[in-house]
Amino acid sequence: MEAILNISNDKINAVKTGFERYLLDTVDLNERLIAIKGARGCGKTTMLLQYALKKQNKNFKVLYASLDDVYFYNNSLLALIREFRQEGGKLIMLDEVHKYPNWSVEIKNAYDSYDDLQIIFTGSSALQLHKAEADLSRRAAQYTLWGLSFREYLKFNENIDLPKYSLEQILKDHEKISASITKKIKPLAYFNDYLKFGYFPFFKEGLSSYHSKLLSTINLIIETDLPAIQNIDYSAGIKLKRLFYILSTQCPYKPNIQKLSAEIQCTRGTLLQYIDLLKDAHLINLLKTKMGSMSFMTKPDKVYLNNTNLMHAMSSDKPDAGTLRETFFFNQLNAVASINYTEKGDFLINNKYIFEVGGENKTYKQIKDIKNSYLALDKIENGRKNKIPLWLFGFLY
Repeated sequence: MEAILNISNDKINAVKTGFERYLLDTVDLNERLIAIKGARGCGKTTMLLQYALKKQNKNFKVLYASLDDVYFYNNSLLALIREFRQEGGKLIMLDEVHKYPNWSVEIKNAYDSYDDLQIIFTGSSALQLHKAEADLSRRAAQYTLWGLSFREYLKFNENIDLPKYSLEQILKDHEKISASITKKIKPLAYFNDYLKFGYFPFFKEGLSSYHSKLLSTINLIIETDLPAIQNIDYSAGIKLKRLFYILSTQCPYKPNIQKLSAEIQCTRGTLLQYIDLLKDAHLINLLKTKMGSMSFMTKPDKVYLNNTNLMHAMSSDKPDAGTLRETFFFNQLNAVASINYTEKGDFLINNKYIFEVGGENKTYKQIKDIKNSYLALDKIENGRKNKIPLWLFGFLY
């Protein structure tokens, strides 16, 4: 265990402090078993290490371990947990659990055996606890870490610290909220940069290589993460890549399932399963009508890329402005609300609010006389009545 402890201490002591993701304020840290899911590159590891450093500074014995470490080629996770606890360990943090074959069974055994030990683990956004070999869904408090919001990007990159607002606060008081923000900064001066490279924290490693790294991340998700979670072979991985490429070049895409099945060379059911896998991996977002929307066998009404950074990475030309706006809105709202397809307007939010997304000259024509309808408009600093600045929806978390 000494080798893994040394690695743990090195990583914890080297982590950068200062900027912390929103989820650290949201997680109930009194839970004994906590699962944190999120897309590759969204900052799960850094968040774990920052929390570990705080606990370590309070004289807690903490261990961080990534389950793709070579240590686990010849050592079991349960044995490590047992030995760590025997030596006075109180908190163990396990990263990339989906890379370890028997992870759910051994974490369950540790949870059931040691009620004085806290376990926090992370995994791919596609991880489904109720489908794991040992069902942890009733034991673990589950959270999702989304990519950086526009608000977090401003704090991380520009050191501009501004509060978050609930959707209801924005709908009710957006004029006052936007006025208070625009007195301090010019949000539109930063918004386009956020759309290009602000969603994943690793943009700090260099902007020139950011999109190429993002493309490599997509490959790793499809080639490594999804096969570790689902029963996917090499040929299925090739089809998933082809499907993602087709969807990315046509978003927002209204799927013709029969045509798409023929192009990917798979059955209708397999195609819908592949689409659902890409959604769970946070590569795409699916817009469905409310009825039947929980089933992956329900055909989506529209398909979007998960975030605007993916649009820029996948496009050889400048992405369509209207699609960028809708993708941003969908992405930011998806972290805090339910989003469904609607015949009138672009999005139905929480089964109550209708939104039309557009440029500064967009009118109410398409949603006039609809109760609880709003315009989310780009290129305006401040709104009025039911016209709300699009950028302000980046302050939801």
